[in-house]
Amino acid sequence: MLNRICSPVPALILAAPFDAMWRGKDVFALVNALDGEEFRNVAGRRTFRTKINGAAYFVKTHQGVGWSEVLKNLCVGKWPVIGARMELSAVERMHTLGVPTLSVRAFGMSGGTPASSRSFLITDELTPTTDLEVLTLDWRKSPPPIAFKNALIDELARVVGNMHRGGVSHRDCYLCHFLLHTGAPQAPIKLSVIDLHRAQVRREVAGRWLIKDLAALAFSAAHIGLSRRDYLRFLRVYFQCPLRELLIEQTSTLRAISKRMEKFFKRKEKYGDLL
Repeated sequence: MLNRICSPVPALILAAPFDAMWRGKDVFALVNALDGEEFRNVAGRRTFRTKINGAAYFVKTHQGVGWSEVLKNLCVGKWPVIGARMELSAVERMHTLGVPTLSVRAFGMSGGTPASSRSFLITDELTPTTDLEVLTLDWRKSPPPIAFKNALIDELARVVGNMHRGGVSHRDCYLCHFLLHTGAPQAPIKLSVIDLHRAQVRREVAGRWLIKDLAALAFSAAHIGLSRRDYLRFLRVYFQCPLRELLIEQTSTLRAISKRMEKFFKRKEKYGDLL
């Protein structure tokens, strides 16, 4: 359970072990002193893996990006990533929905405006896991057992469907942002959703974001050797309806997904890898 603590910081959440270690201290100074294996460092946002008392955590820090960056994103129709609160809100909603995702151990935010705020988010490392991009790298040359592939498609469709029906649009919905838990091979398939820093939380997901998420997922899976039957299987589970009904009632949505996929391929051809 997360503990919201009254402090000079406008927003601070600490859970074990950080509640005992950091209570009453300058948490931003402590976070800035952390270091480890770096995964991303761009536009005022840094992500790295660190170890504390033998346990591994992922740390995301956000620095104020300035009004020019905020306005640049808004001018092209994008909501800028201006802090860790967006991801915190998405994680909390996902837990409410029962969709497996990250577990937050610490969060802090300070600053007067979106352009000047600073924030951080610390989450548990999900292990043992492998992301679906890595898992499927050799599927075209070495297809997986059909039963396993079908079960994985069903679970991915169920997770994405529950996420969308619960009002969360990922906005970076690629295979690499879904982790397969590998600790118990005989257990039912479990997938966790990660990297929710761009996610939007609403009462319901707007059609454009639903289409973008599904197109991004299909785009990231385009090279792994899936058949038309595999895609239809995903859509049937995602939309929770028989295939015949799906092809009649969701025709416009399916066309929109296909057109959005074409845009992904054109951008990749022009700018390189999008992921």
